[in-house]
Amino acid sequence: MRVTENTNYEAIRGSIRRSRERMENLQGQQSTLKKLNTPSDDPIGAAKVLEIRTEKVNNEQFQVNGKMAESFLNNSDQALSELSELLMRAKEIAIGQASGASSNEDTRQGVAEEVTQLYQQAVSIANRRIGDRYIFGGFKTQRNPVDVDGRYLGDDGQMMVEVAKDVYLAMNVSGQDAFNTNPKRALQNESLDPGNDSDTPTTVNRKIAGESYVRSGNESLTDTGQENVNLFDEIQNLRTGLLTGDLDSIRGTLERFDQMQGKVVATRAKLGSRLQGLQSTSQAMERHNLVNAQLGSTIEDADMAQVVSDLAKEETVFRSALASAHKLIQPTLLDFLK
Repeated sequence: MRVTENTNYEAIRGSIRRSRERMENLQGQQSTLKKLNTPSDDPIGAAKVLEIRTEKVNNEQFQVNGKMAESFLNNSDQALSELSELLMRAKEIAIGQASGASSNEDTRQGVAEEVTQLYQQAVSIANRRIGDRYIFGGFKTQRNPVDVDGRYLGDDGQMMVEVAKDVYLAMNVSGQDAFNTNPKRALQNESLDPGNDSDTPTTVNRKIAGESYVRSGNESLTDTGQENVNLFDEIQNLRTGLLTGDLDSIRGTLERFDQMQGKVVATRAKLGSRLQGLQSTSQAMERHNLVNAQLGSTIEDADMAQVVSDLAKEETVFRSALASAHKLIQPTLLDFLK
């Protein structure tokens, strides 16, 4: 087979071109410290790196959500801690004034003023907020959840935040749960007979856990049928008993203060479990991010020692190709005439 000059030329040019492409690729890795600069370098690796980066962005947002939830939970716990201390002081006052031998009208009048201050502090704590969001209002975070008369104006909504992929956490406790021992829930499918008076017992189609209830129009029932103790009502009851000298009323608040104290402690325990779960989730996410970072570095980052070594070898190959081309291609007038 006759080998022409064009055949030699094309072979040498192809060899030099491939060598230069490899050199350019190694020089790019050396300058960027990455062996994966374009998807064509490693399509499967590029897809995995994009997946890792997407997951990293999502985890960063989850961490922001977790910080917001942690702030809500910590502030709620602090507020409930203050309410617990306030209830303890109210109970101390009730114990001290529950006996006629240890109190008189003058002392009860003076202590009633302190109870008034406790009530105002309780309302202030209930209306605590973070930024412009009230923490005990449920979904209604833009207005005071408790008015000056102790009426709760919020709802029992739970604000769920995603703190990890498909992991949701309630970051708030509604005032309806925090300020009552047995809060009454909203009635579902409730219909009253308009022909009956409000004082007439009326059957209410109220479906909670598959049960029906009978109540009068002015009766307040809880979901469990148990007596509900409201924090603000009990403080007001104590104040009224002190002002009127009703020792039985004062003694009656003791047990209800204990019930309210137990509810506050249980609510704080619930918040503590959420905080612990949030911290565990955050730590697991940090470990996952570290594993992803190591995997992404393995796929994407270049081994600089290997790159420098390969580049030196490729430069030698390139110079050898040029030297071979110089020997093989020596065009003369006689070569062109052939």
